Amino acid sequence: MTPTVLITGAGGGLGGAAATLFAHRGWRVLAADLRPPPPAERIVQIEIDVTRNDSVEAALQIARHEAADGLDAVVTFAGVMRVGSVAEIDEGELTGLLEVNLLGTYRVVKAALPQVIDAGGRVITISSETGWQSALMLNGPYAITKHAVEAYSDALRRELMFLGIPVSTIRPGPFRTDMVDGIGRAFDHARDTSTHFGELIDRVGHLAVREQERAHDPRLLAEVVWRAATVKRPRTHYSVRADLRRSVLHHLPAPVVDRILLQIFRSARVQRE
Repeated sequence: MTPTVLITGAGGGLGGAAATLFAHRGWRVLAADLRPPPPAERIVQIEIDVTRNDSVEAALQIARHEAADGLDAVVTFAGVMRVGSVAEIDEGELTGLLEVNLLGTYRVVKAALPQVIDAGGRVITISSETGWQSALMLNGPYAITKHAVEAYSDALRRELMFLGIPVSTIRPGPFRTDMVDGIGRAFDHARDTSTHFGELIDRVGHLAVREQERAHDPRLLAEVVWRAATVKRPRTHYSVRADLRRSVLHHLPAPVVDRILLQIFRSARVQRE
């Protein structure tokens, strides 16, 4: 019997790499996205908007038709990123982030769960290194959503283990994606809409762009997702190519990190009015 995986965010760089890998290794892939990837052998296109319950339910109806025996894995890559001040972000922008990154994950898993149970499958949620590290300035909005995904995934795992359904959480570091390729434009937008932190945003944005020049191949992450979906005893968490400097900062006392950041960016002027 051909195993089946539902992958949200399959039209993006990370989800697309995972969809391609699973298809090449013989799985039927239900590739779900606002803009699904082109059709290919063993890849079924499904249009989905994870912020809408009716769209999620319509996508799962297709999944039930394509995989009558259930889903062997669900992988929740669908996500968006924003940078900027958590003190200044528009409420609608923050709500939009939560709608996709947290509630989108919740909606898809909840709707797919009966099919996962039918197949004795598993759930793989996609967090970020930002989800387990302490938040830094200007990544607060995104960090909020990914910390929430971590909490959701922990609770989900400790519930579904009673049903024999493993839940693994993937924590990618920097990988090459269209979303990350636009990091410079994202910081430009944050600077142009900031009242207090324009120069600080410029400084941090410059470093972020340089960091993305060292971003990793999405196929490396796809291999980790494959292991989480296929090994007999998957790990609860998989950290994949985390940024070393951020990891070191995370393990330092918070007051020390604050002093380091103040020292590095002391020359960045802020506007008090």
